[in-house]
Amino acid sequence: MKNKKNLLLSVLSVFMVFTLLVGCGSGKTSAPPENEPVKQGDTGKESSETPKSDLYELGKEPLEVSFYGNYGWYQLPKWGKDPASKWIQDNLKITVNGISSGGNNAQKLQTMIAGNELPDIIWTDRGPDIERLREAGMLVPLDEYIDKYPNFKKYLTENHKALLRSPDGKIYQVPNYYTQQPNGNAGYAINKKIYKELGSPKLETTDDLYAYLQAVHKKYPDVTPFETGLAKDGHGIDQIFSSFKENNLSLTRFFAVPDGDKMVSIYKDPGFRESVVYTAKLMREKLMTQDANTQTEDQVREKAMNGKFAVIATFDPMKMLAVADEELKKKDPEDGYMFIKPIVKQGLDASKIYPGTYNQLGWNVAAITTNAKNPEAIFAMLDWMTGPEGSMVLNWGPPGADGYWDGFEADGLTPKFNKDKYMNDPKTLSEINGKAGDLVWVGNTMFMDNTKKQMLSTVPADKIDFSNRWQMEVTWASQGDFTEFLGWEPTPDSEEGIARQSVRDIWLTARAKSMYAKSDEEALQILDKAHDDSMKVGYQKFLDHVTKVWTENKKAMGK
Repeated sequence: MKNKKNLLLSVLSVFMVFTLLVGCGSGKTSAPPENEPVKQGDTGKESSETPKSDLYELGKEPLEVSFYGNYGWYQLPKWGKDPASKWIQDNLKITVNGISSGGNNAQKLQTMIAGNELPDIIWTDRGPDIERLREAGMLVPLDEYIDKYPNFKKYLTENHKALLRSPDGKIYQVPNYYTQQPNGNAGYAINKKIYKELGSPKLETTDDLYAYLQAVHKKYPDVTPFETGLAKDGHGIDQIFSSFKENNLSLTRFFAVPDGDKMVSIYKDPGFRESVVYTAKLMREKLMTQDANTQTEDQVREKAMNGKFAVIATFDPMKMLAVADEELKKKDPEDGYMFIKPIVKQGLDASKIYPGTYNQLGWNVAAITTNAKNPEAIFAMLDWMTGPEGSMVLNWGPPGADGYWDGFEADGLTPKFNKDKYMNDPKTLSEINGKAGDLVWVGNTMFMDNTKKQMLSTVPADKIDFSNRWQMEVTWASQGDFTEFLGWEPTPDSEEGIARQSVRDIWLTARAKSMYAKSDEEALQILDKAHDDSMKVGYQKFLDHVTKVWTENKKAMGK
């Protein structure tokens, strides 16, 4: 979960830590449909729209909402202490009270279920927990509200709705950071100063990368040529795998790869086998992080801050590199980092190489429980949060002449940005974005990304921050759509779930051992043994399960 939070926060800072929601999907700039978003708050502008009488009107009365983030790391910020939630409290009379997990979210959730003390909103992963609550009759179906209120109705596609439906055909969950276009920060980045000093050689293929890392190792013995990040979590290793296989959307998530209409063993996949041999070669020749499986995030961050690696490839280096880039430039304007297009094996189509993936439904959901006294009021709040005004308040702060935006144009969708405020006061916006990671539960990524692009198009290129520049120039275009594989994890106590755990244990051991193989032959032998051992503990049953989920998802998406 910690990595998921970092992924969220890494895109939540406009200058040094700009938001993933600000760094995610896409937006719609076409003419608004018949059902315009209802403006619940007062942005200081007259509105010709009159809210429909059958919609719950936010702000007509105080609304107290209890909220539980089902993560050991999550803690709702004190409501009303940051600019965005204070504006919501003052203008819409909404107060959200967070319930802490105490660091043990699974136990806390079970205790609340057993005591029938569930909060109004549960924010959690899609999957087993949601279905367990639904089957127990503890969640409110949302179909009626989605059809009645304007914003989810407008921005969620029919495919999104199909993927959100439970087995009974109803929707009980609304997604965070949903989108219809690429987003994400995974990829390759380089130390600019070292690159220039080595003559800025071509750096496009895996052969180019190998030669470059050799040159780095020879000239800079105190620098790590290739940095992986936390390899024990697949960081860096997945990116290398992506370089050896076209349309690699699953990476190593479920130890399987598509082959026709089935999922098959990753250990037999030619691209994966090549990537393992390549990784082991880098490790043997000391061209990559020697403690890749044991180092900490702080250690990686320290290397970044001191310019102690030449190339990094990982799932989300953006936040770390944005901070380090600024720090290094203080000492030398020519120093710092830049992203490069994905490295690709010679002969493969570079446009089909994806060092990272995104999915159209983010990574978790918000659900309203049957304990809520007024579920429609709570849904109205969530619908407002995912609409234009809510999205702007949560991510850009309160509207006004002295803010980063001041209401909307006549279309009700186009924010009136204050670019001078953006360029002259990045600190306040960074603080707002820093809170947004914990306050945005239903992020409208498409709307946010389009409005961000719109605003940045008016800003001089040298004033655009590190994260936004490289997201727009490199990373967004090189992320693959993983949506068709969502929901692949089986219930832990099912036959497939038990098999999955055993297969995963074998996988983790094999991945670590293969990195330190003393020869190409030994690396491949480790993979072959892992395949055979996995088959003995139910690998095929697990592969059949993932195939079934994948097939159903594609059908729901009309593929």
